[in-house]
Amino acid sequence: MGRSEFEALRALSARVGADPALVQGAGGNTSIKEDGILWIKASGLWLMNALKSDVMVPVALAPLLDALRRNDPSAEKAQDYVVRERNPSGLRPSIETTVHALMPQAVVVHVHCVETIALAVHADAETRAAEKLAGIPHAYVPYARPGLPLARAIAARITPDTRMLILGNHGLAVAADTVAEADALLERVSGMLAAARRTAPAADPAFLSEHAEGSSFTLPDDAAIHDAATDPASLAVAAGGSLYPDHVIFLGKGSVIAGPGETALSIETALREKDLPLPPAILFPGKGVLVAKGATPGALAMARCLSDVAGRIAPGAELRYLTDGENAELLGWDAEKYRQQLEREGNVRS
Repeated sequence: MGRSEFEALRALSARVGADPALVQGAGGNTSIKEDGILWIKASGLWLMNALKSDVMVPVALAPLLDALRRNDPSAEKAQDYVVRERNPSGLRPSIETTVHALMPQAVVVHVHCVETIALAVHADAETRAAEKLAGIPHAYVPYARPGLPLARAIAARITPDTRMLILGNHGLAVAADTVAEADALLERVSGMLAAARRTAPAADPAFLSEHAEGSSFTLPDDAAIHDAATDPASLAVAAGGSLYPDHVIFLGKGSVIAGPGETALSIETALREKDLPLPPAILFPGKGVLVAKGATPGALAMARCLSDVAGRIAPGAELRYLTDGENAELLGWDAEKYRQQLEREGNVRS
């Protein structure tokens, strides 16, 4: 392993991070192990910037693995295991550092691939994964909160030869001995999991503009965001609740769907009267989506992700939504509050 592999990982990270079918906003992370150090993407930063700025954090691997074996709570944030003299920017490790540490291979790539998420949210996701990946060794891991709970769930399912993880209600991770092998495996698996995306009816900009009048909401620049509202099957998926962690973190629990006669202003007024926060997006059935004028880049990326995922789920499919307890666990988690803070401060793209 050498600098050439490290630079290859940076290049792969930037390419993967710029593809909204694989990574949305600050989601996803990559890592490489060399000379006893796990270099992993920093929490809250965007993989797409891996060639433009310092996004990797050095973590001492052996002490972190020891902490994991001892169930030491300090392994959760992994901050105590950062090699500080090699981290001049003072970055925090990804909230999923423990997941990367557990995989014995040198290179790990974790993405929120929309193809994988669209499969992994099904109630029978494990069976579906086995059928799609027939003959390809993999481990299916039922949903667990990212961080230590997910690491423990993975530890219970992997073997030394496991090179691919399907994470329930979450995403995909691939591991390999080289960056090139990880890249090839990611491409292969993403293709095998691919599902057709429905063509959604066009949005109604005139209706949306009228219903945005006087409010803190506007039409999104990305037309694909509308698909979650204009496609009836996708709207039904959105109405069911939250399906994966980053939706909860950046869009809030579930989706706000306008009722008959409601406007963005009437919804906003009702929420303000109850001293409740405004949602990043409002779905108008059959018409399209309005987004908050102050919506962060991460929230807009996740609004697009909702359309991309829901459009790949067959009408009437039995899905496994996150429970109220799982939603609350994510929203109250300090590690995610840190990511939200970075997002609000606009640091994710620096």
